[in-house]
Amino acid sequence: MTNKIRKRKLDHIRICLKKNVEAGNPGFDRYRLIHAELPEINFDDISLRTKFLGHSFDYPFIIEAITGGSKKAKRINKDLAAIAQEFNIGFGVGSQRIAIENPDLEDTYRVRDVASDIFLIANLGAIQLNYGFGIEECERAIEMIDADALALHLNPLQEVIQMEGNRNFSNLLEKINKIARDIKKPVIVKSVGSGISYETAKKLKVSAIDTGGVGGTSWSLIEGYRGGKKAESIGRTFSDWGIPTAECIRELSKLKIPIIASGGIRSGIDAAKSIALGAKMIGVALPLLRAWDRDGVNGVRDYLEEFLLELKISMFLTSSSTLEDLYDKIEILG
Repeated sequence: MTNKIRKRKLDHIRICLKKNVEAGNPGFDRYRLIHAELPEINFDDISLRTKFLGHSFDYPFIIEAITGGSKKAKRINKDLAAIAQEFNIGFGVGSQRIAIENPDLEDTYRVRDVASDIFLIANLGAIQLNYGFGIEECERAIEMIDADALALHLNPLQEVIQMEGNRNFSNLLEKINKIARDIKKPVIVKSVGSGISYETAKKLKVSAIDTGGVGGTSWSLIEGYRGGKKAESIGRTFSDWGIPTAECIRELSKLKIPIIASGGIRSGIDAAKSIALGAKMIGVALPLLRAWDRDGVNGVRDYLEEFLLELKISMFLTSSSTLEDLYDKIEILG
């Protein structure tokens, strides 16, 4: 089983780097930030600092879960975590199931030697709670990497198209809420490319929600590419299934729970719109993986510097000295 999962994880990286795996519209084009022709603030005084789940960040940014479980994954995780340490932003590892089942692979997830201070997020599929995992495995995932929080990801579309997928999503809500209640660290529920509805979110008793909405990486496409012609056809059919990211943020902001906006956020303007709609943090994965593949750590650093500058300019042009000032400075077009 371990070898099959390892091959799947390597397939995921290869496909993300070689294929067009983005689908749908995240919905930010429906909104416009409210322009301030006379900002009345000093650009150099603008602060992007924020707090999330008790941790201080220099920027409201999380490098989202990408990988683990192989030598290449170890290199990616170390490099991205080192950048997270440099910028004082968050970082999440890929699903740790393979390392729970094979402890020899734990080291491919460990990054504290290069990132001692960052907000670090462990990761398991919520579906595994129906396949033998429980509080013990969740605590092991956290302890394995000395994490500050645990993400339980929801990926029914990916699992149903994946050749080896686990498809029994029965009675998971109660199990997720029990883990969130019993575990000592914050629990984040994150979608994997299809978004989370308001109706689902209001039933979750967790510390934060990661939208993972439509408009970014489509795991329907990725698993379709892995599965042959029939799977690829089905993967394309469902490639934009779900809730656009901007809609997720707007709906979930009605709840009093911190939101990580992810799913097709590709510029600092998208990030500014996300925060204006009610998000607390921004999550990005695919562009950082591709930047790493092109030019290693330098490529990731360049990408982040440009992205964060775009966010700061967006704040300046909306007369927002802080991220809190940016909230609600947005209007729907049309």
